Amino acid sequence: MHLRDSESDAQFRSEVREWLCGAVTSIAEPPATEDWPGRRSFDAHWQGLLFEAGYAGINWPSEHGGRGATPTEHLIFLEESAAAKAPDVGIGFVGQMHAGPTIIAEGTEAQKSHHLRGILTGNHAWCQGFSEPGSGSDLASLRTRAFRDGDDYIISGQKIWTSHAMAADYCEMLVRTDPNELKHKGISWLIMPMNLPGIDVRPLVTVHGSTEFAELFLDEVRVPVANLVGEENDGWRVANVTLSFERGTGFVGELLDTTGVFRDLIALARSTKRNGATVWDDDGIRHEFGILGADLDALWAFTKRNVSQGARGGMVMGSGSGFKVAFATTQHRLGDLAIRVLDRASLSLDDVDGKPTGELVHSKLHAFAISLGGGTTQIQQNIIAERVLGLPRER
Repeated sequence: MHLRDSESDAQFRSEVREWLCGAVTSIAEPPATEDWPGRRSFDAHWQGLLFEAGYAGINWPSEHGGRGATPTEHLIFLEESAAAKAPDVGIGFVGQMHAGPTIIAEGTEAQKSHHLRGILTGNHAWCQGFSEPGSGSDLASLRTRAFRDGDDYIISGQKIWTSHAMAADYCEMLVRTDPNELKHKGISWLIMPMNLPGIDVRPLVTVHGSTEFAELFLDEVRVPVANLVGEENDGWRVANVTLSFERGTGFVGELLDTTGVFRDLIALARSTKRNGATVWDDDGIRHEFGILGADLDALWAFTKRNVSQGARGGMVMGSGSGFKVAFATTQHRLGDLAIRVLDRASLSLDDVDGKPTGELVHSKLHAFAISLGGGTTQIQQNIIAERVLGLPRER
């Protein structure tokens, strides 16, 4: 990707910018964080607008209902969406960025026909049932059991950190279908409807005070064998297909949001007075801002590099992991700087004195999630060490 848009990219950017300008001003204010029916309706409405305009699944193949946009056009769309302060993917995250692309790559024609349009229109929301207590970073040690009974799998077990389970219609589920195989070889990837008997959803309250995640307790839940994606006991490979989408450009939106938070923090530092001067007058503070600004510019350049490589036939092994390690580190340092700028206001999750201090505190707390989601920083470092540098595996 060049630093300047090509003629076709510039035309695409202009079209996207014009559409976003009208679409964003036409929508209502987003509902409260814990209003799950409201959030579901709001996100579905926005997704419906994208679908009608031809921007839903912008990077999905056109034969599966997407736009078939180039990686560069996808990046332009995300950049312009952030600039226009358009709604993010919201509750549609798992369906649009995990389940949908996985079904495109590995699903049957019947599964594609039934699920893809619902994801693109916003009518179907998904959650992710991968992690379990004691099986987070070491995902392959999962114990949720599924045994075959005629045309069904009967599932029993427990999942944790299940994203958006409270509002989901379907769950992308990893289960152990052969307990006698080695742990990576006895796993299967299933589509589980969330309205089946035997599913108990229990929200988990995060440090933000929100319930983005939940525990799932599964008691002899019957899921049709037709909902198996890929072959039985080949779920570990399919799961890595799923995770590759998250570790590729899955955090581009987060990076753009973080850049916006960085600019907001600069504005706050310039306007906040302490001991007769503004916070911005502190040489040490400005030095930290300079370093973070350079880091964010480097991450954006790295993103463009990854996108360019993807357009030419695939990203270099470990580039997604490298981005995520660097991004998580930058997020933490930005959060630490925000605490210094906010001083006592950092003790409140709400805005103080009419300034967006609460958003900045939430950004600091969110940095911990960035270090965990999509594979912990330690796991990403292991991927780089073993698969890129060729270092020996840990015992």
